Amino acid sequence: MLVRELQRLLTRLYNVDIDADVIDYLVTDESFVAGLSQHLDLSPDENLLLMEEGDTVDIALYLNEGLLSRATRSKPCDELNCHNFDDFCKVLEGVSHFMYVAWNALNDKRVTRLELEMQAEVDKYVSSRLLLESQREPGIKSERLLAHLFCDVRFRDDMPSEELSRYRQANDTIGRYCHNLEQRFSAAQMPAGMLHELRAFYRMPQPDKFSHINSVRFA
Repeated sequence: MLVRELQRLLTRLYNVDIDADVIDYLVTDESFVAGLSQHLDLSPDENLLLMEEGDTVDIALYLNEGLLSRATRSKPCDELNCHNFDDFCKVLEGVSHFMYVAWNALNDKRVTRLELEMQAEVDKYVSSRLLLESQREPGIKSERLLAHLFCDVRFRDDMPSEELSRYRQANDTIGRYCHNLEQRFSAAQMPAGMLHELRAFYRMPQPDKFSHINSVRFA
C-alpha cells in the first residue's frame, strides 16, 4: 500500500525505527472525521489526530478515501508527474506527520505544529527528488521541483489565520533551506553529505532548526 511504501522511504532516509505500521493507525472514514470537525478545524484531505492522556499519546492518521485511492492508482513511487504530484504530497505529508510525532514520542520529545509542517516540507522535497532522480524520464523537471513545492502553492481559502500563518512560515523557511540543499548537493541519487545533513536536521529541536537555517551558511 502507498502509505506503507512512503513510511519505508522515510525510515530508510532518516534511519529511524518507530516499530509501528502506519496502516494500523490509518482512518479513511469521512463520517469519523465529520464528527470531530464540530470541535476541531480539520482539513478535508489529511489530518493527524492526537489525544494525550498522561504519558500516553494516541495517534490516528486520517486520509480522505478518494485522495488515497487516486494516489495509490497513479503509482507515484514508480512515476511521479504533474498529474499525481499534489495527491502524492498530501499523502506523504500525512505519513511524515505520523512518523515525526511517533519517533519524537518514543524519544520523550515534544514537537510543535510548526515543527511538523517544517519537517513535512523537507520530506516532500527530498522524497520527490529521490523519486524523480530514479525515473528514466522524470515527469517533473528537477529545476521545476522547488517551484512546484515552494512557489506555486495555494492555501485553503477557509484556513484560520493562525494556521495559515504557520503554513506560510514553514513554506518560506524550508523553501530557503531546500534551495540551499539543491545548490550544495546537486549530484543525483542522494550524496552522502546530504544524507548526513538531513538526518542531523531531523533530530534537531525546533530552535536549533531555525538557528541552523538562519546561519551565515544558509543565507
